[in-house]
Formats: sequence, C-alpha cells, structure tokens
Amino acid sequence: MSQTLARTLEPHLDALTPQLTAWRRDFHQHAESGWVEFRTASIVAEELDQLGYTVTLGRDVVAENARMGVPDADTLAREEARARAQGAIEKWLPQLSGGFTGVVGVLDTGRPGPTIGYRIDMDALDLDESRESSHRPAQQGFGSQNAGMMHACGHDGHTTIGLGLARLFKAFEADLSGRIKLIFQPAEEGVRGARSMVTAGVLDDVDVFMATHIGLDIPLGEIVCAQDGYLATTKLDVRYTGVPAHAGGRPEAGRNALLAAAQAAVGLHAIPRHSAGASRINVGVLNAGSGRNVVPATATMKIETRGENTAINEEMRRRAIDVIEGAAQMQGVSVEYHLAGEADTCTASPELVDYIQSRIKGLPGVEVVTPRISEPSGSEDATCMMKQVQSRGGLATYMIFGTELAAGHHHQCFDFNEDVLPLAVRTLAHLAFDMDLPGARHDR
Repeated sequence: MSQTLARTLEPHLDALTPQLTAWRRDFHQHAESGWVEFRTASIVAEELDQLGYTVTLGRDVVAENARMGVPDADTLAREEARARAQGAIEKWLPQLSGGFTGVVGVLDTGRPGPTIGYRIDMDALDLDESRESSHRPAQQGFGSQNAGMMHACGHDGHTTIGLGLARLFKAFEADLSGRIKLIFQPAEEGVRGARSMVTAGVLDDVDVFMATHIGLDIPLGEIVCAQDGYLATTKLDVRYTGVPAHAGGRPEAGRNALLAAAQAAVGLHAIPRHSAGASRINVGVLNAGSGRNVVPATATMKIETRGENTAINEEMRRRAIDVIEGAAQMQGVSVEYHLAGEADTCTASPELVDYIQSRIKGLPGVEVVTPRISEPSGSEDATCMMKQVQSRGGLATYMIFGTELAAGHHHQCFDFNEDVLPLAVRTLAHLAFDMDLPGARHDR
C-alpha cells in the first residue's frame, strides 16, 4: 500500500470508529449462541447487501449434514422468534431459518488478483453475563438481554471488525485487485460450524486466508502473525439409558444409568496423558436421575478430548469411547454418543506469516509484532478452513490482536478495550492492498 493511500485511509477509519463501537455494543447486547445467530447474521447480510457485496447465506454456504451440535427444532424456532422481536432484518430470515446462519460477502474488483478470505465468527457462549455494577456492559447498558447467552470471547468484536472491513474495502475498491471474501461463520464455540462451510465449498476459491481473534492474554498493540498452538479436539454428547425401579422396594430390578455415568467420568479422567505431546480430557457436564427414591434410568454427559496433534487426539478419543462403553457394560445399561464438535491442528503458511510481519510493522497502533506462538492452547475450527485452503495450494494463517481484558475469556465479566477494533480493521485491510505474495494464485 502506498503511503498516500495509507494516509487517505486514516480519515475514513477515524470516521468509522464510532460505528465500530456502536456495532460491537449492539451485538453484545443481543448475544446469540451457535446456530441461532439469526439477528446477527441478518444484520450482517443487510449491511453487505447495502454496500453492494454479492451476498450468499443459509444453505448455500452451510452444508446441512456437516453441521454439529445443532439445537433441537423447538429451540431454533424459539430463538428465531426472539431474534425477530429484537430487530432481525425480516427479509433474510427465511434463508437463515432452521439454524443455517452463515453469511458470505464477496467484493469482486474485476481486476486480476488473489481471492483473499477473512473468517469472522459471530456466536456467543452459553453463559449468563454478570449484572454487577462494576461490569462495564452492565454499567453502561449494553449487557446481554438474552438469558444464558453472552459474548464472553470477543466474537461481537470479530463481527464488528468484519463489517468495518466491508465498509473500508468498498470505499477503496478502486485501489484493490482480485476478490475480497468475508466469511461470517456461525457456531465456532464448541468447534461446530467451520466444517459445514468447508463442505459447502465456501473455501474452494480462496487463495489467501486469514482468521483472527482478539485478546488471549496479549496487550493492546501486540499482533501475532500466526497462532500454531491450537489443539485438535473432539466433543461428544453421551447418553446412558437404564431401567428405573423403586430404590427401597426393588432396587435389584433397576439398571443405574447415573452410576454408569459416574464410573465413566472417573475413568475418563484416569486416562493417562500422552507422552508424545500435550493431551487433555474433560467431563464438563453430567446430569442424571429423576428422584431421590428412584434408581436413575437416564444420564447424560458432555465430554471433550484434545491433543497436540490429530493423532494424539484420536488416541484420546478412542480410549474415551472404550471407557464410556465399558461403564455401560458394567451397569447393564445402554449407551449412545454423538459427535458435537471437532477440529484439527493446522500450521500457518510460512510465506504468509513473513508477508504479514513485513507489512504491518510501523502501522499506527502496532507496537509489537510477534511472528508466531506455538504453545498448546485451546482449539479453533478455523483450522479446518486453513487446511482446506492449503490443500488447494493457497496460504493461510491465524492472527491474534492483543487487547486488555476485564476478565478472562469465557468469564461472566469478560469485556475488552474497544481500541482494538479500529486497529484490527486498519491492519487487516492494509494486508489486502497491493498484495504481491509468492504462493498466492492470481489467475481468478
């Protein structure tokens, strides 16, 4: 990007900053969990459409059979009605209905160049937000209105950054080449949504791909060009079914599903950690029983395994299933389990990391540029998108934008320094102008 263009961009960004804050707080106030982002997705679609992007959404960008952890039909209908009451854009809801809440906007400049894809996740967590007066969203009136849903991981900021990019790219369309593809993904939490968009072919034409996150214990002004430390993971929903009986009168007639689940929980946490690299296992939810004097006939668990690489995670998953099935046999109950989420590991493309590092040094607000972080961390299903782009000869990375946090990610008091919003928009936009990157195809 020329210095003249960079200077010209700054007044536009300054004028856009109040809108970034307004978007972020609106999305935060109307937090929506995975697969029910009806209001958020409709606002995104409307903004992209009004700007002149080619907009595709719903089943055109989300493959039904590749979705994981989708709420039941009653929940989807209830949440769609809630979104409508809270101001969802009506004309887009028929395409989003049923939990097909992905949106893609494409800006085609008509000039030769790469297709640059940005992944933007939109979903909130299943969490009740703090109402304490010391919590800024509560204090300033933009805390979540929706019970059990909270933006406690910054995806309200991510969605805002995506819309900011959309406006900036449109304003400077004459200075771009190739195609810009903004991919607004549902259901990142629980690693449930990315694979459905990959299966739908959304990533098949992307030459250069960037996914981003804000926060993650990094200060404002520090940017990480690549996070390679995400763990492969598998999420399983488990259900034991036994036989109820009177616990005092005929306990021998019962088959105790609670006991099977309890033995499984202990056995799962007893699986040895892996010597070849980091491994994790957790039973996060266990619900069972119906009454004090009834042998419990049902029990449900939500569990996850993780591994530093896909092979380690597969070993942890296999051993977890052995434990789950073994506990059922011990108690004479039946068991079924379903995949609720899954993600692999992925390594950023070195050429893209080098390119980003060289391009963003010296940008306003950029104080520290860290090439990459490789320590084992959480999990991210953007890795599925990265692998798809790389498998087709493209380049991909996962960037982190530091910002001060009021509390850690997934905490009821989570909040972030909103100064990161214009910084991220400026930096990500800067990377798209005059892209001359070996390995990025320019023939589209």
